[in-house]
Amino acid sequence: QVQLVESGGDLVQPGGSLRLSCATSGFTFSSYAMSWHRQAPGKERELVAAISTTGGSTNYADSVKGRFTISRDNAKNTVYLQMNSLKPEDTATYYCNAQQVVGVGANYWGQGTQVTVSS
Repeated sequence: QVQLVESGGDLVQPGGSLRLSCATSGFTFSSYAMSWHRQAPGKERELVAAISTTGGSTNYADSVKGRFTISRDNAKNTVYLQMNSLKPEDTATYYCNAQQVVGVGANYWGQGTQVTVSS
């Protein structure tokens, strides 16, 4: 059974930091590119950050460059999103995604974790 379980979302003040985690199971984690997406109320889901299977390549949305860092631990089957200098516009539900790089192209989503940035 495939599972992606996000955690770490919280209410934080502007300028604060959070670290999101996405613990996975049920598939070969090291064969999947991982990414974080977010969706704010009334808006479309958007890509925040992505990381290659080995962690050697990353990319970020312009809105989070220099503030967010994506990383992964293939030994723990977990991907992380370190979020610094948070802004109210970062408020959203954050979702973890797994995309199979080689093979049938399987794609999996987590259930999301809520991040609220407010004073």
